[in-house]
Amino acid sequence: MNTIIRLLASVSIALSPLPSLGQPVVLSGTVPDEASRAVILESARALYGAERVMDQLQVGGVTPPPNWSAYVKRLLSEELKQVHHGQLQVVGTQVTLRGKVANEAVRQRIASTAASALTPAYIVNNALELGATPQAVLDQTLADRVVEFESGSAVLTAKGRLLLDEMASSIVSLDTHRIQVVGHTDSAGDRLANIGLSLERANTVRDYLVTKGIDADLIAALGAGPDLPLADNATPEGRARNRRIEFRIGR
Repeated sequence: MNTIIRLLASVSIALSPLPSLGQPVVLSGTVPDEASRAVILESARALYGAERVMDQLQVGGVTPPPNWSAYVKRLLSEELKQVHHGQLQVVGTQVTLRGKVANEAVRQRIASTAASALTPAYIVNNALELGATPQAVLDQTLADRVVEFESGSAVLTAKGRLLLDEMASSIVSLDTHRIQVVGHTDSAGDRLANIGLSLERANTVRDYLVTKGIDADLIAALGAGPDLPLADNATPEGRARNRRIEFRIGR
C-alpha cells in the first residue's frame, strides 16, 4: 500500500492592528492556489491597509477543505483590530486566535464572531489573553505619532484622520471607559490664542471620534495650550513634539 501524505492548507496572520512603520501585518503559510492567495491578501489589505500587509504566502502542494479561502476571508473581520501583538492561524479546519485584548468581554466576542463565521466542521481555539491596561492600549495605538492638522488650524489632514481611525478602534475595544482628549501647542505666539487653538483641535478630534461610533458622553475635550510641554521649545524638534493630542483614560 502506498503511503499518502496530505498537507493541509494553512495561513498564519501576525495581527498588528496598531503597527508602527516597522511592524507590518504578516501573512504566511501555504495556500492551494493563486485564487485563494488573492482572496486572503485582498481581505487583509482591506482590513489593515495595503501598505501594512506583508505577503509571505506560498502557493501549491496542499489540499484545502471545501470553500476554505472563503471561510478564511470571513475570519478577517473588524473584530481582529482589537487584538494586539497576536496571531490568527488557520490550519485546515483548526482556527487559533492568540494575542492580547483589553478585557474578557472583547476576548469572548472575538471568538464568538469567528465561530459564527464558520461551519461546525471548524474548531476555534480561543488563546486570547487579557493584556495591557486601558491607558497602555491608547498609548500603544498612538505610538508616539502625532494627530496632524492643517497648519495653524483645527482642520485634520488625511493622515490625521487615518490615525484617529485607529484610535477609534482601540477606544471601542475598551467598552465604556471615559476618554479625555487633550490638545497641546508649543510656546510660539500668544498663550491665550494657543489655549484656544488646542481646545479647538481637541474638540475636532472628539467630534471625529463621535462620527466613528464613540459615545459623545464618554469623551471630554480639553485644551492645555503651551503649559505642559514634553520637550524644550527652544528647538524646532522640541516644538514639534509639543504640538500634540493626548488621549487619557478619564476618571
